[in-house]
Amino acid sequence: MNAQVAITKDEVSFVQASRVNQALTATVEKQALQWMALRMPRWVSSDQLTVLGLVAQIGAGTGYALSRYNRYALLLVILCVMLNWFGDSMDGTLARVRCQQRPRYGFYVDHIVDVFGAIALMCGLGFSGFAHWQVALAMLIAFLLLSSESYLATYTLSRFELSQGIFGPTEIRILLVMGNLALLRSPYSTVFGHRMLLFDLGGTIAAVCMVGMAIGLTVKHTVQLYREEPLV
Repeated sequence: MNAQVAITKDEVSFVQASRVNQALTATVEKQALQWMALRMPRWVSSDQLTVLGLVAQIGAGTGYALSRYNRYALLLVILCVMLNWFGDSMDGTLARVRCQQRPRYGFYVDHIVDVFGAIALMCGLGFSGFAHWQVALAMLIAFLLLSSESYLATYTLSRFELSQGIFGPTEIRILLVMGNLALLRSPYSTVFGHRMLLFDLGGTIAAVCMVGMAIGLTVKHTVQLYREEPLV
């Protein structure tokens, strides 16, 4: 008769994945965030910063929708992108500086918020008229695909890669701000003599790159896991 072993909650320990960020701005950003976190008022909490990040991203999507009627609403998008960076980047740093980490709660909430925020942002961009709906949806699908691969890799490999090469969330925000400034000047771009929407061009390139990275990482991690767990 086989003995049954009961595993209690206390016997199960959560192993936090190591964080890897090799983005172009990673070192400077980390130093800046830690400097601000040490000087943050005590009444400010990580949860408040997470909410700020989500509200700011929804605000950016709203700004894009409003820019259909007034191009200067793009300035609201830029402001919201900056606030989103502050809230999304600072919440985890503040928790670590104050030794108030909640690894499972923090990881889950932070990334489900990113999903809802991305949906709001891309819907706003689709309404703006600065990019066709097909391009906005392609970027959203590509982002969700890449995010899904990242979360699965975090669970199976205990390694959370915040960046791919020199590009991380902060670099993407910087490119988005630059793109919005370009839109204020002209929403169009000319490529090989063909005139097209600037964000159609940038969005298509971004979607293709994200899908390509997702496929490449899937192959890489599948091979790694296959070798680590060979059939007996």
